[in-house]
Amino acid sequence: MIEHHVRVHPSADRLPREDQLAWKLAAVATDAGEPDTESATMAVNRVIDNASVAMASLRRRPVAVARAQAVAHRANAPGASVFGTPTRVSPEWAAWANGTAVRELDFHDTYLAADYSHPGDNIPPLLAVAQHTGRTGADLLRGVISAYEIHVALVKGICLHEHRIDHVAHLGAATAGGLGALLRLPTGTVYQAIQQAVHTTTATRQSRKGEISSWKAYAPAFAGKAAIEAVDRAMRGETSPSPIYEGEDGFLARMLDGPGSDYTVRLPEPGEPRRAILDTYTKEHSAEYQAQAVIDLARRLREKTGPLDTVRSVVLHTSHHTHHVIGSGANDPQKYDPTASRETLDHSVPYIFAVALEDGTWHHERSYAPGRARRPSTVELWRKITTVEDPEWTRRYHDPDPDRRAFGGRAVITLDDGSVIEDELAVADAHPAGARPFDRAAYTAKFRTLAEGVVTPAGQDRFLSAAEHLGDLAADDLDGLFPVVDTEAVAAHDACLPKGLF
Repeated sequence: MIEHHVRVHPSADRLPREDQLAWKLAAVATDAGEPDTESATMAVNRVIDNASVAMASLRRRPVAVARAQAVAHRANAPGASVFGTPTRVSPEWAAWANGTAVRELDFHDTYLAADYSHPGDNIPPLLAVAQHTGRTGADLLRGVISAYEIHVALVKGICLHEHRIDHVAHLGAATAGGLGALLRLPTGTVYQAIQQAVHTTTATRQSRKGEISSWKAYAPAFAGKAAIEAVDRAMRGETSPSPIYEGEDGFLARMLDGPGSDYTVRLPEPGEPRRAILDTYTKEHSAEYQAQAVIDLARRLREKTGPLDTVRSVVLHTSHHTHHVIGSGANDPQKYDPTASRETLDHSVPYIFAVALEDGTWHHERSYAPGRARRPSTVELWRKITTVEDPEWTRRYHDPDPDRRAFGGRAVITLDDGSVIEDELAVADAHPAGARPFDRAAYTAKFRTLAEGVVTPAGQDRFLSAAEHLGDLAADDLDGLFPVVDTEAVAAHDACLPKGLF
């Protein structure tokens, strides 16, 4: 790996483009060779994972709205497919609809380092463009693995959350790079596309703060759509704001650490295998990633606590990120509000711990149902739960060794009689270092569970066969990566939506 130091330069420096971060990211994309075998296997897992959560979200309102908007932009052949409808649309609109479907339940992969990310958000726009341009499964694999490489490098090197910038700013750059690898574009073209994508997908974290709305699901879909448009524009010879990262009015100077910004981004050397995708991990439970281990810990503690009406208090000792983003340190009263939106509840670790402790399980729909959130016993327990930042858990969260990195915490439950029950869990059971690491069988089971009642068993088999042979798929075979659903039922649901402009 090569360490690239990225800092702000005044315009008078005329920083050569080859010394700019956007160029170096583009070079990683355009130098992509044959995929590493393990990386390719993991990319297949993530294609399966994305389809799983997309199937479970097809009838949810934000997904239906995104699909309705996309279907209004039908494409001349070939176009790209949209989950839940046979209609082919322009690829950027397919990325919009499919990206929303994948992200809606907060149930696919994650990578946490200096910043947050859901690298699987790169897949919908890459798949849409691959379909539209007649690329093969091998082309798609190359694009996916390259996008993950860029995404993980940015998340390791540049913290956005510290400045309350939403994490999709890194996603836009990664998707533009992945598209460059997929299409085998020149480095100069990818460089311009990355700069436009970063410039247009920078937004504040208010989308994940306070009264969290459905935009949380749309935000990464918007970044994917913007990246496709950026690549199209760059392919037509147009340039973009430059240098987007290092400029005196650029991303670092005005959005992040200011004129004194100095970041280190580690990228692979030319010809070095792209293996960053192996550092990422998926979710067993539909909730913010920092809550995954907390759910597993609550399920374990449930056997030790006895009647929950005897609980006086619960304190979760955890990392800075967990405490300040999904814990009581966020100072969001909405995180304790029984009438809060699903999007808010899945970012409330006190709520999640309360329900997991009561139920001993977690379900992507039932655990968030309004009646479930308003249950008196749940509300009473929920409001006894707080989080505190523990410096040791913060240190473990940022440990440079992925095998020692921890995203969980320690729970201290005090009962009415003064007795105390404690337990801790460093990583979720499904994490690569956890008790039951996700493997191909687990990804397959997740797909079959979430596709039940939406995709027939035969349809499930067809999709899994296509995904498992992704590297060998011809251009026409990419259609198999879209499970066939009961489109009449979906269409009937969509017909009940209010109309918009399109």
